[in-house]
Amino acid sequence: MTEKLRNQVLESMRGARGLLREEQAQGTTEYAILVGVLVVLAIVAIVAFRDRVSSLWNDIANGINSL
Repeated sequence: MTEKLRNQVLESMRGARGLLREEQAQGTTEYAILVGVLVVLAIVAIVAFRDRVSSLWNDIANGINSL
């Protein structure tokens, strides 16, 4: 009887480890998706504000040169 109980406990532990691995993989996937979305947003922001940032950069450079 104890051997059967021991085997059941070991089998339950193996199942719990499998669930833990699945949760870790899910967390990794969620972070990868989040990073991907942030990269896309950064690219869109760079493209959208390129002229404004370039103009601001040139104004700063001209201000420094006039000192």
